[in-house]
Amino acid sequence: MDTDGTTDGTYEARRGHVAKPPVPPPPRHAPAPAGGGTAQWLRAPRPPAEPGVWRFGHRPRPAEEPEAVPARRLFAGAVIALLSGWLLWSLLWNGYLGYYWLWPLLVLTPDEWRSEPGTWATASYVYYAVVGGGLLVFFARIGHVPEIWRRYARKKDAPPPPPPPDADPADWPELRDAGLTDAAARLADATRSGTLRDVDYARIRRAWQGVRTHPDRLAAFTDAVRAHGPAACAHPSGVRDLPVRTAAHDLATAQVRIGTAADHPRNPYARRTTGVALEPAVLGTSLLAVGPAGSGKTVRLIRPVVESLCLQALANRAAVVAVTAHGTSLAPDQAFDLVVSVGRPDSTHDLDLYGGADDPDEAARMLAEALVGDLVPDSRRAATALAQLIGPYRAAHGHFPEVPELRELLGGAPRALAKLRAAVAGDPAQLRELDARERQAERGDDIGVLLAERIAFLDRPAFARFFRTDTEGRRFSLRAIEHPLRVRVDLPERGHAEASRIVARLLLAQFTEAALGRADRSLFACLVLDDATYTVTADSVRAIQRLRSAHAGVVLALRTLEDVPEALRGPLLGAVGCRMAFAGIAPWDGGRFAETWGTEWVQTRDVTNRQIISDEPLTKALHFLRRLVTGKAATAEAVTVREVERQRWSASDLAHAVPPGHAVLSLTGVRGEHVPPLLVDLRT
Repeated sequence: MDTDGTTDGTYEARRGHVAKPPVPPPPRHAPAPAGGGTAQWLRAPRPPAEPGVWRFGHRPRPAEEPEAVPARRLFAGAVIALLSGWLLWSLLWNGYLGYYWLWPLLVLTPDEWRSEPGTWATASYVYYAVVGGGLLVFFARIGHVPEIWRRYARKKDAPPPPPPPDADPADWPELRDAGLTDAAARLADATRSGTLRDVDYARIRRAWQGVRTHPDRLAAFTDAVRAHGPAACAHPSGVRDLPVRTAAHDLATAQVRIGTAADHPRNPYARRTTGVALEPAVLGTSLLAVGPAGSGKTVRLIRPVVESLCLQALANRAAVVAVTAHGTSLAPDQAFDLVVSVGRPDSTHDLDLYGGADDPDEAARMLAEALVGDLVPDSRRAATALAQLIGPYRAAHGHFPEVPELRELLGGAPRALAKLRAAVAGDPAQLRELDARERQAERGDDIGVLLAERIAFLDRPAFARFFRTDTEGRRFSLRAIEHPLRVRVDLPERGHAEASRIVARLLLAQFTEAALGRADRSLFACLVLDDATYTVTADSVRAIQRLRSAHAGVVLALRTLEDVPEALRGPLLGAVGCRMAFAGIAPWDGGRFAETWGTEWVQTRDVTNRQIISDEPLTKALHFLRRLVTGKAATAEAVTVREVERQRWSASDLAHAVPPGHAVLSLTGVRGEHVPPLLVDLRT
């Protein structure tokens, strides 16, 4: 499939076809693109910034906070300075200080001007204006009048002027430069009229980037734009937008806004009050979010991220698989191409138990990770035991065993093993596999017993027709993330909690295997686990570290780090590049984050004030005048500045000082850019 979107395509797994779902009708009132207006959203400034900065309309702030003068002192100083300037001007004008200040006028003007009253008067007034203006500027600067203007009287900044036609993104200058004048004109008209929206812009830009990489696609791209205009290079589903948007998105930069950096002393001054956003450039290092129930993980983090990835999938830029409990209001069904409801009869697709693998060893490795990865530190023995059974079964029947059959084989049912042995009687290699499995089954610590107990959680009537491996039904495989797919998997948390955790581990194992094995990594692939309880294993932590180089990432949400094995809590925090601690986490969870974020050097100032007392009348008068202007007595300060090392956020601060609706977030870009932890207000 052409991933640039210039041709239609279908979602295909390696072992079967995944049909396109019914196309939902377009919304009556499509949500406006970021910024609103016809083309202003596209012309808005997006200056380069460090990871996590909402770039749409961003205005950089100074690195350090300027010294703020109190308003009373500011206005008193301005009045005194201007009165002093007026007094000096009066003395000069009336000649009380002599007329020496007029000598530049006499030197710079010709003698004949003095004989002409009109000319001399004009020259004099010009000179007076220059001197008076200079005095006004001088005393205004002394009195901090510019600071008063900036703080209280300056009007809002005017919008930037429209860019020139050759640099206006609404005119599609890249296409014009390439000679595609007709295509550029049609897209420009659609942009200004509002029929070309932000998803269309991102999708066509993605297609054009593919054309620049593969010039042989130029004709197909040109024909598609001429024929369909803003609907060209469409997503295979034909959908051009989501039915509902709940967050602020900027498809030009692939960002979604999740909040605002709080105006808090712990945040760097340059980041305070700036927007905070997520994008594939940071999600590619994976994100771990920890917070108690009700802290806002789903509503203020998972939902915006999934919504953004779905929009990027419609722009043929990403593939997303969101895993959540059945009934969670993550996003409407119409926002996804596939909705896989595990164990429900109304599910349109089944889940491939073996991840679309053809190699028995690969399939066994993923299944072993799902079944016993949370119980044993190393699942290689379990993978070997599974491979010794599913390998001969596939050789005999052409497909892997279903759950009931696999349970019988793992449990050592004599009839099932004898039937399988008879089916591969002519294959010595498969017989050796079965002989090895029988020898291991005689040991007291055989892993097959544990595997049989765990697979029993999936061998329930609710899942009887769900994990089918024959040709009937439609199976979804994680191998399909090579295409711009939007998938939501609903787990039966309430009735089958242990089975849901097994399926979640299975999806994580299959996703990492599929993402690392992709031949085309131009699409950003992301797996979002709304509840990653008992999902993290030693193998998955190692796999997450490798996803960064595969243009993929995972988003894991946890109520507490206690849901992760103790030996894996530190490695998990080290494996992900983005970490998020929500308000209300436990102190022991805060301690893990504090240890990961480390310390920093900060300056501390110890100020000692001592009031100055004087017996001289003139000094007393000066001190009285100073107290009248500044409101403070005359003092002498002793300042001691020290460099001390302290934790960026301590365990106590994370547990007790993070306000409700806030979270502390640190980010790492795929290129290694690092952003220290920020206190983020998720409500704005």
